[in-house]
Amino acid sequence: MGFFNFLTSDIAIDLGTANTLIIHNDKIVVDEPSIIAKDRTTNKVIAVGRQAQQMHEKTHDNIKTIRPLKDGVIADFHAAEEMIKGLIKMIDTRTRLFQPSHRMVICIPSGITEVEKRAVRDSAEHAGAKEVWMIQEPMAAAIGIGIDVEQPVGSMIIDIGGGTTEIAVIALSGIVCDQSIKTAGDVFNQDILDYMRRQHNLLIGERSAERIKIEVGAALTELEQTPPDFEVRGRDLMTGIPKVIKVTSSEIAIALDKSVAKIEEAVLKALEISPPELSADIYENGIHLTGGGALLRGLDKRLAAKTKLPIHIAEDPLRAVVRGTGAAIKNIPAFRSVLLT
Repeated sequence: MGFFNFLTSDIAIDLGTANTLIIHNDKIVVDEPSIIAKDRTTNKVIAVGRQAQQMHEKTHDNIKTIRPLKDGVIADFHAAEEMIKGLIKMIDTRTRLFQPSHRMVICIPSGITEVEKRAVRDSAEHAGAKEVWMIQEPMAAAIGIGIDVEQPVGSMIIDIGGGTTEIAVIALSGIVCDQSIKTAGDVFNQDILDYMRRQHNLLIGERSAERIKIEVGAALTELEQTPPDFEVRGRDLMTGIPKVIKVTSSEIAIALDKSVAKIEEAVLKALEISPPELSADIYENGIHLTGGGALLRGLDKRLAAKTKLPIHIAEDPLRAVVRGTGAAIKNIPAFRSVLLT
């Protein structure tokens, strides 16, 4: 088989609403925003990933930027295909005599339907995959943070991504009970956008909202370490002139309050429907937070206050899912039980 190794390559993809990460040869080789830019007249792809992100909301009539994924699933089939192709091209720039065929493991949300699953598989196959396996995000996150999923011990994972928040109780290589809600990073951005418009009469774009969330986003108004105030630039709705205002983390905590409450509710619901023996394990081991939303200041404290359970934030929450996916593709026979075809 060694001779044919150069003809096949294993790729693990975390296809996220906000970011797509790819692992190849045990290394994270691609970490780009999930967005592409197309020319409207020729319909050709001009840019993929970070380059397209810089064009987002700044385009003229001939260029449109598309985010192919919405709420964790593929919304624009052709754009998703083009994006996967473009990102795979970033891995290996060498020109080859033979184009290698890829084996892929791709992450999918746990609340995905059969049709949506089919869309993921078809996109991957059109992008040059010979074999496509799928793994559910909470399961990949659990493997990625080093939990032994095969044990008869319950672990609770909360994965707050861009499009969905996945909450799952995992034991014996399977998901015992799960909650998947569409309140996550994108909704937080929208909340900030609405708050700036309501409170400050300031119109800002999606990218600015994302920056605010990263710089001063919080789930609690009272933080131990408050980040410095952040300057927001946008258009004044009264005068129509660009202006700058300063926002504090406590303001953003108020803006995000309702959405964080929805996540709390879903966590309580998942705890409510988990079997009593697994509840005992969760009480002992606590809850693991992964995904970009885990970086929201004070979220762990707020969830701990609500559930009265210990909350652990994964050490590199943004990459936990893709690391788990990478571990699965390295050892497909061992993780056969958690992979879906």
